Amino acid sequence: MKIPFLNAILDRIPGIKNPSAPLSFREKMKWTAIIMGVYFVLFSVPAFGVNINVLESSQYAIINIIFAARIGTLVTVGIGPIVLSSIILQMLQGAGAFKMDLNDPEQKARFQSMQKLTAMVIAIIEALIFTSTAVSLTSPAYFGIVAIQLAVSGIIIIYLDETMTKYGITSGINLFIAGGVAYAIIAGTGTILIPEAVNSLGVGGATAIPQMILDFGPLFFAIIVFMISIYVLDMKIELPLVFSQFRGVGGRLPIPFLYVSVLPVILATSLTVSLGIWLRVAANVSGPLAPAAHFLAYYSNSTTGTPQLAGGLIYLMQPIGFLPYATNYGGVGGYGNYFYLLATQTSPLYPPWGGAPLLIPEWIHFVIYALILIVLCIVFGKFWVGMTGQSPKEVSEQLQDVGWQIPGFRRDPRMMEGVLNKYIPTITVLGSIFVALLAAFASITGAIGNGMGILLTAGIMYGVYQQLEQEGALKSVPVIDRFLS
Repeated sequence: MKIPFLNAILDRIPGIKNPSAPLSFREKMKWTAIIMGVYFVLFSVPAFGVNINVLESSQYAIINIIFAARIGTLVTVGIGPIVLSSIILQMLQGAGAFKMDLNDPEQKARFQSMQKLTAMVIAIIEALIFTSTAVSLTSPAYFGIVAIQLAVSGIIIIYLDETMTKYGITSGINLFIAGGVAYAIIAGTGTILIPEAVNSLGVGGATAIPQMILDFGPLFFAIIVFMISIYVLDMKIELPLVFSQFRGVGGRLPIPFLYVSVLPVILATSLTVSLGIWLRVAANVSGPLAPAAHFLAYYSNSTTGTPQLAGGLIYLMQPIGFLPYATNYGGVGGYGNYFYLLATQTSPLYPPWGGAPLLIPEWIHFVIYALILIVLCIVFGKFWVGMTGQSPKEVSEQLQDVGWQIPGFRRDPRMMEGVLNKYIPTITVLGSIFVALLAAFASITGAIGNGMGILLTAGIMYGVYQQLEQEGALKSVPVIDRFLS
């Protein structure tokens, strides 16, 4: 891109240097521990001037999970700016707004600088949005102080992710999400499920034991979703390959059932959640534009004094807002009350031209959410395959370049592409549908840690394990190798 003023800015953005020599597994683990330590310090420290009650508001649960954030702390914006900047630039490049060859090291570095700059701008914007609409301040005088804290911390997260990518065992985005989900499961079990179970036993009677078991239902469903995720992540089709230049040399091309892993869910949910964040400005719209704003996103006041998404098209794209284990949210306690609310509670959908709202039952809201999630996952799954060099055409060209071919077929990229076209597009769609349905199932059952978070964590941990196994890094630490095996 030949834009002088933009290139001048990109040249001045500081970056993290690559290590001077390949790091050992122990060195990578050391850096990983340091970076995660810094992240959890930011995760635990409330931003100065923020109402402490905001930290425990369950209305932000999905935002916290997807963006590895904790609203009200120094990681309020989390990894949202990093994910959104990646989506925006990939879409712009795919639409032809600019052309960059990411195989060229110089252009790839320029693209990464653009992504970093975009993430910084988004971090500042989101800090202002959260401060003005999503975070209850103790005093308006703290607005600027809180916004600066959140923006600076968001930029720190960007550099922590870059450092983790170059010095750690995987990307920072992955481990920040996994760390946040682990915290949510441990905290939810210790502060909600166990007290509920103890209370059920204390009541006594014939239903005490069954009720205690139901109290742990969200944890059981979390384990089920995690086990299903791990099982499916190992499913794959293997196509036989032969090396054209050496007879008898063969191999296999694995095509996993989850060909694009859990990326469709990350992208789809990041998009819908981001829309919910950015459209918080609709809460303050009045006059002739109010009906259209409320049609898109209707916000009501919550107990924390901040706008809470309660209706509109964007609400229908979000998971259900009450969970069976969130006893402090809407009076929900246990699966009985949860399913009663699911069957009877409604949300408003205001006509864009004004007038009385259409009341949408929450069970219909869930069906709409699941269908939208499936469609978005399919779209993003196919988009990601095309954007990351995993399409049948690009995979066939890569295999041909190194001398591989499918036995029984001529050594022609078009022949190999034809074979791969029978598998990759179908598996991309089926895998995207599966992760969407699994995430929706986890949502409707109220799996603790959020179904989306469990799915993401399972995929992240499995991916890290495969990466380390391929590098042979686990052999240097026998205890970890035996445990994971």
